Amino acid sequence: MAILGSTGSIGRQTLEVIQASDNLEVCALTARNNWQLLAEQAKQFSPQALALAEAAGVTKLAPLLPPDIRVFAGGGALDQLVRATQPDVLLSGVVGAAGLTPALAGIECGAALALANKEALVIAGAIVMPAAKKAGVDVLPVDSEHSAIFQCLASGKRSEVRKVVITASGGALRDWDDQAAAQAGVEDALNHPTWQMGRKITIDSATLINKAMEVVEAHWLFDLSPDEIEVILHPESIVHSCVEFCDGSVIAQMGPPNMAMPIAYALHYPDRADRRDTPLDLPSLGSLTFRPLPPRCRRAVKLGFEAIRRGGVAGAVVNGANEAAVGAFLDGRIRLGRIVELVEDALDRTPAVDEVTLDALIEADAWAQQQVTAAVA
Repeated sequence: MAILGSTGSIGRQTLEVIQASDNLEVCALTARNNWQLLAEQAKQFSPQALALAEAAGVTKLAPLLPPDIRVFAGGGALDQLVRATQPDVLLSGVVGAAGLTPALAGIECGAALALANKEALVIAGAIVMPAAKKAGVDVLPVDSEHSAIFQCLASGKRSEVRKVVITASGGALRDWDDQAAAQAGVEDALNHPTWQMGRKITIDSATLINKAMEVVEAHWLFDLSPDEIEVILHPESIVHSCVEFCDGSVIAQMGPPNMAMPIAYALHYPDRADRRDTPLDLPSLGSLTFRPLPPRCRRAVKLGFEAIRRGGVAGAVVNGANEAAVGAFLDGRIRLGRIVELVEDALDRTPAVDEVTLDALIEADAWAQQQVTAAVA
């Protein structure tokens, strides 16, 4: 296993899953700038190689490591690490566009791609999925919603699927009215009631742009049209998603709101790990609730459907614009309600491209970030 983003929330949980397994071994770990935790992980798991995306920490990291561990740093470090270690499974838990080229490097090496970095498909599903198919490697979803869909789809043929239903917790502001939510502060938006996640994804959950991205991700992972995807609110986060088949049967996947289960499923696929986690206690739950998205949330989720319908580089524009807007919100430069507005504006001005290439997609992502940065300034 190579783990991109091993010091983040997904990465740390992945290492816990590996530690509890008898047949999984770490060959590579990476971090953006948390060299202290990366050094501790290296001592515990003895990988072949490490990578730091921000090179400044290498001088502090290197003296703490055994001499036989290779260290890559700076731009291109993740790609270099993947090609040097040739993992069997590459788990991508990094945030944003930084996970795209390492994912493609993993596919080139023949690694199964366990994908928690939804941005790789939002930006470049048109590149990633054909590349994986050509290489004959699995793309295994680690997002709890897409892992649920993946498992539910095993209950029937693709031709029998009527629609998939992606559930949304609604984030920290789900019970706020639209006006109050638009003015919410950073700490309010980060106070997620059911999930423990990184800062950016927690803000995406508060705006529900995470569901827009999950709609695009589902489109590419499972070859679904916009009409075959629905998003609903499910505050308890127990039903992670479900699939409706042509005979009216609805198959749902349930589990506690943590990432250990979908991580373990992806890492052990096609087998299921014999895990000793506390089982779901249905009587103690009392009831599960479901409701349609409120207007504020529908507006955000619509961005995903619109990106699919527009095609081209629209997904890359949504991702880049959102990344810049969330950064501006976390820095206190805009209010929460501006995030969706800024992404909508960038999407409406998406540049036309003659051909959807990797370079064109990366350029569109950067263009969208620049547009939002200028608008905020």
